[in-house]
Amino acid sequence: MGFDIKSARIADLREGHDATREVTPEELAEADGLTFADDIEALRDCSVYIVTVPTPVDGHKRPDLTPLLRASETVGRVLKRGDVVIYGSTVYPGATEEDCVPVLERMSGLRFNEDFFAGYSPERINPGDKEHRLPMIAKVTSGSTPEVADFVDALYASIITAGTHKAPSIRVAEAAKVIENTQRDLNIALVNELAMIFNRMGIDTRGGPRGGRDEMELSAISTGSGGRALHRGRSLLPDPQGRGDRLSPADHPGRPAPE
Repeated sequence: MGFDIKSARIADLREGHDATREVTPEELAEADGLTFADDIEALRDCSVYIVTVPTPVDGHKRPDLTPLLRASETVGRVLKRGDVVIYGSTVYPGATEEDCVPVLERMSGLRFNEDFFAGYSPERINPGDKEHRLPMIAKVTSGSTPEVADFVDALYASIITAGTHKAPSIRVAEAAKVIENTQRDLNIALVNELAMIFNRMGIDTRGGPRGGRDEMELSAISTGSGGRALHRGRSLLPDPQGRGDRLSPADHPGRPAPE
């Protein structure tokens, strides 16, 4: 079952239209066992909940967990003994067990790792990429107990053809997502800065990286913004201060000249 508090989105999906364009009308029509709901009561028969909501940043570049905590409240209202709640949003290490689980306990009156359990498997979808879709991207999984970790891993392994990696703890899985986002963010930022410099020198940025990959097996990274999730991931780590600058303002069009 797919659940969303936005009734308009549920209505669109029932009519075979996915506004995100990730799923075609034909694929929705072929999913015979898939149902949609915007009524919380429809969730009471579920035993596994996968929470995938946005984790934006506020005006001070700090993580805003409001959507995640609200979703936890919703799940907590229908949580039963033996249920498993799996989170997939980009969060800092510790958020699942320190921020979300207490909300589940408060709303349900149940005890964590006695009455209900939790897991974390970060989303790795690349919006708009029709070649590397969900089943084709390796998945990191984790659980709040060894048995739940096995259950969560087996659940995703049943649909992920690229394979899964079971992390030793939820916190490790959360950290893995932050590292992945930060690495991609830094790589894309580096290529963006090089592109500005090369442009001033009359060098085709697209040609340079290709040649580098042939010679040194560099990663296939191109210019761009990298997506919203990368900026969220970066905000989950301490902000380094005093980055050195070895380029003169004349050579670097992205930075103003000192006064």
